[in-house]
Amino acid sequence: MNKSRTVLFNAAIIFVIIIGVAAIAAPWISPYNPTDQETEIRFEGPSSAHLLGTDNFGRDVLSRIIHGSRPALIVGLVSVGVAVLIGTAVGLAAGLGNVAADNILMLLMDSILSFPTILLAITVVSFLGYGLVQVMLAIGFIFSPVFARLVRAETLSIKTEGYVEASRALGSGVFKIIIKHILPNLLGKVVVQCSITFAMAVVIEASLSFLGLGTQPPEPSWGLMLKDARNYLYQAPWMAIFPGLTLAFAVLSFNIIGDTLSEKLNPRLLK
Repeated sequence: MNKSRTVLFNAAIIFVIIIGVAAIAAPWISPYNPTDQETEIRFEGPSSAHLLGTDNFGRDVLSRIIHGSRPALIVGLVSVGVAVLIGTAVGLAAGLGNVAADNILMLLMDSILSFPTILLAITVVSFLGYGLVQVMLAIGFIFSPVFARLVRAETLSIKTEGYVEASRALGSGVFKIIIKHILPNLLGKVVVQCSITFAMAVVIEASLSFLGLGTQPPEPSWGLMLKDARNYLYQAPWMAIFPGLTLAFAVLSFNIIGDTLSEKLNPRLLK
């Protein structure tokens, strides 16, 4: 990995750590309550009192960005966890099962993948109801086929290895083979996919909140902040610029981390 790539990776790690710390310590480090409205200071530009300005309700933009990191990271963590659990279970069942089970399960996964991601997310959230929990479940369900296909492909390859055949010949059951041989060999690629999927989950959460299907007002969310800012782009551009840049850099950081881990964990890409 070249020097510039290392610098980008380290910068991405630092930015993710900053977001994580902000999410955990939001009540203590945010200068104002993110839901407090002060109509007398509406559309106030960046100043010493409000470093990133105020919005159309006089709320502090910086405080809302800090608190908005919470739903973004929570949705990312929970939805990726749901996707990993469902995808791994389906992938193992398909990879270790008979041909009929494999075909049926993969047909189901391919059917889910055939729908546009955001359209499927809107459909699932509309069915489950609006709110953060529903968004997490919807995103987890949507991305589970990605992990299912990954786990299935790796399982089909690993189960034909000599050490797995030897373990089976010695009387090891399917569960023991999964725990001892298959899952450890899957871990690296699953971690890489988690990082990439995390970034996509953050984008979808922001998109659903922007459409009014995710985090509900007055709770802060980067997507909600962009929704509020769309009518005031000329009057108060900072309302869109700062949460938009935060979202963009967060997604970029997770993508850089995922790409770099993929490069590090793939021997064929090592120079």
